[in-house]
Amino acid sequence: MTARAWPALDWQDGRESALHLQLMTQIVGKVRIALTPWLNHGWHVPLYVTPRGLGTSPIPSEAGPFEIHFDLRAHVLHIATVADIRTLPLEPGTVAGFYAKVMEALRELGIAVTIATLPNEMADPVRFPEDHAPRPYDRDWIERFHDALVRVDHVFKQFRTGFLGKASPVHFFWGSFDLAVTRFSGRAAPPHPGGVPGLPDAVTREAYSHEVSSAGFWPGSDAWPRAAFYSYAYPAPPGSAEAPVRPAGARFDAALGEFILDYEAVRATSDPEAALLEFLQSTYEAAATLGDWDRAALECAPGTPRKPRNI
Repeated sequence: MTARAWPALDWQDGRESALHLQLMTQIVGKVRIALTPWLNHGWHVPLYVTPRGLGTSPIPSEAGPFEIHFDLRAHVLHIATVADIRTLPLEPGTVAGFYAKVMEALRELGIAVTIATLPNEMADPVRFPEDHAPRPYDRDWIERFHDALVRVDHVFKQFRTGFLGKASPVHFFWGSFDLAVTRFSGRAAPPHPGGVPGLPDAVTREAYSHEVSSAGFWPGSDAWPRAAFYSYAYPAPPGSAEAPVRPAGARFDAALGEFILDYEAVRATSDPEAALLEFLQSTYEAAATLGDWDRAALECAPGTPRKPRNI
């Protein structure tokens, strides 16, 4: 990654465009979930950061595999099969209009799919075909958001290399609109109580069937109106709230039940990548130590290109 400064990412400036993009990613994500066999912990659901945006990876269908990609630099959506492609603009407009265009493009490509049209994990959801409210699309904010995602994705992937146990891909969940990476202790967890707004309890319980230490990044929300990094454990071991974490500015938020580090605090440092890695490592260590994980068996030195792990 270059040494170029991490971009400013003000939630209030980008809120309406972010919500518009979130709803568009939900439509695409629901196409993926409707056609893809269930994978443990919902790993068949997310999108993935690409050099130019967010993509689904190949999706199976009776017409053959296809892929949907948000190009957040050219501001278009590509729906591609082996033989053909459809391109739709990403622009101001309505969710209903975008939904209709996506479904029509899929039909033209011979892809038959029906999706659940109610948005997930959003306040006062309106079904996609009924959401006619005009929404903005701020290209500058969207590009800065993508620039941040690319940088965070790079650090998360580096962090993931230091773990031998089961770990998730680095992936973007369109329901909660966050980039996340999760490590597992290898032990089963007590059943999750559920109750996550806009998410069926069966989905939540399957996602948290095993002990985790999870970290992520989101651009902000009305509940937390600024871009931030988070980290939490499930189940949360006793003493989590008092555990020392780094760097300066990282703290446990009792209302969220998570460790939090503001994006702006990371961006303001001389080495944002190092600051973020420090947060990821120290919050993981708090979860793993307090949760009595078998750290000696689960951890390894971070990976480097072209160098096999020393056995």
